[in-house]
Amino acid sequence: MLNGTLLDHRAEGPASAPPLLLGPSLGTSYALWDAVAPELAVTHRTVRWNLPGHGGADPGPIGPGATVGDLADLVLALADALGVERFAYAGVSLGGAVGLHLAVHHPHRVSSLAVLCSSARFGGAERWRERAATVRREGLAELAANADARWFTPGFTVPRLVRDHRDADPGAYAACCDALAAFDLRERLAEISVPTLAVAGRDDPATPPAHLREIADAVPGASLVEIPGASHLAPAQCPEAVLTALRAHFGGHAGRGTAVRREVLGDAHVTRAQAGQTPFTARFQDFISRYAWGEIWTDPTLSRRERSMVTLTALVARGHHDELALHVRAARRNGLTPEEIGAVLLQTAVYCGVPAANAAFAVAQRVLAEEDAGEGG
Repeated sequence: MLNGTLLDHRAEGPASAPPLLLGPSLGTSYALWDAVAPELAVTHRTVRWNLPGHGGADPGPIGPGATVGDLADLVLALADALGVERFAYAGVSLGGAVGLHLAVHHPHRVSSLAVLCSSARFGGAERWRERAATVRREGLAELAANADARWFTPGFTVPRLVRDHRDADPGAYAACCDALAAFDLRERLAEISVPTLAVAGRDDPATPPAHLREIADAVPGASLVEIPGASHLAPAQCPEAVLTALRAHFGGHAGRGTAVRREVLGDAHVTRAQAGQTPFTARFQDFISRYAWGEIWTDPTLSRRERSMVTLTALVARGHHDELALHVRAARRNGLTPEEIGAVLLQTAVYCGVPAANAAFAVAQRVLAEEDAGEGG
């Protein structure tokens, strides 16, 4: 059961970046992602959401008999409210189950999926019904007291998350237990068509690696990463390892972007740029490959010829002459003739100014002459 209240959430990162929704586990809040989300927000618009009644959120959106599908509907309502049509998604435990449901029932909304320390079925339904009944009757104090043993390896804790567990609304927590009791997506995993990553904590007693292996084996083309030293809340206990896995998965645009970058700018230029990369410039080069080349230049709305025309105009307007020379060569690779390049630059004389166009013609003439000389030799 649910009502129309919007999920409590926190958004980070550029509004124009690809959206990435992050789901929590039962008993935690979006603080579970504190050590990971800010780094993911460098390249994505990350949106962390709280389960109803968790992290101080309104418990109202769900009630007894709730399902994972109900929670997925709340996530979709949140995405709609944020103006997000399609998004990448990562979720831990119950949050991962929500991701699996979305990928099966709403594949047009999910661009890629990561399922962390989760399962297609969380054990027998009866134990979740028993836990729900206990929590409704006695509250969460006893469960919270044992949270470290369920969530982390011995000697490790995150006090904020344990506190969130203790302070969660018992009715909303119990409703989430109802959802886990009814959840079983094992027979439908093969229907998932989005790129999928399963992440297991090697020392996770709640959803052992075998649960994630079952997902990875059943979902076509899925990958599995197993993190040593991690228990059930891997993003909190091993954030660097989780971050590395998620960046590699959600950064699939980087590999595609590098290929497009080479096709447009030429192998020699990209090879030089990569050879000159330093730890100081590495994140910028990664940003260029992922965003400019993996997202913008691969968008089929405009052809590469059209993108070259737009790019030449923008570079003339800003006076970026070194980049202009590079993109005159790129325009030729993208099929523009010297006459068409000249027509673009003539257009810039009207809207960017004659001096800017004059300098641009000089740059383009030099580049085109070099090309002719190269062909003649």
